[in-house]
Amino acid sequence: MFYTAIFRNSRIVQISRYGEAGYEVHGRAAGTVMSVAFELDGQGFTALNGGPVFKFNEAVSFQVNCKTQEEVDYYWAGLSDGGDEQAQQCGWFKDRYGVSWQVVPIALVEMLASPDHDKSQGRWPRCFR
Repeated sequence: MFYTAIFRNSRIVQISRYGEAGYEVHGRAAGTVMSVAFELDGQGFTALNGGPVFKFNEAVSFQVNCKTQEEVDYYWAGLSDGGDEQAQQCGWFKDRYGVSWQVVPIALVEMLASPDHDKSQGRWPRCFR
């Protein structure tokens, strides 16, 4: 519910739970959440409860492209609430569940990809060099 409260046009689609059958394999108590299918701004995702063996790391991060500074501020405030107090470089941070996010102004992405050398190779923060 944390993510669906932040992103508009979002919902939890289905929750599957572990049953008593298969306990010797999965080791989870009956009724524990196994997977959640959900949509964030209309984009479908499925999260699987892999237990403590599988942890989040920076190898996977979600990028939120923002049109305005107000959007940057909105998503940054919402997603970082209760998360890692030490933000990472260039719009990266971890939320309260350890998921890495990048909240990025679209204008920055467009400038970095510009064929205009002055725009794409100008004075950028260290993380973009």
